[in-house]
Amino acid sequence: MKALHFIGTARKDLAGFPESVRRRAGHELFMVQAGREPANYKPIPTVAPGAYEIRARDEAGAFRVIYVVKFEHAVYVLHALVVVH
Repeated sequence: MKALHFIGTARKDLAGFPESVRRRAGHELFMVQAGREPANYKPIPTVAPGAYEIRARDEAGAFRVIYVVKFEHAVYVLHALVVVH
C-alpha cells in the first residue's frame, strides 16, 4: 500500500467537497494506493508525467482530484477543485 501525501491546500480543499464526493474521492484514492485503477479517471500529462485526475459529480457540481502516482512508495495529491457549480 502506497502512502498518501497531500500537497499545499489539497487536503483542505478536498475536505470542502460535499460529503458524497469526499467519500467517493476517498475510495478512489484508496484504490490508487492499493495499485488499482479508480472508476472514473483520466491521465493529464500536461500537468506532470504520471498525473491523473479522479472525476466525481453530484448535484452541487463537478469535482476533480489531481494526483501523481508514478512514485514507487507514495501517491501525491496535488489539487482538489470544483470544476462546475
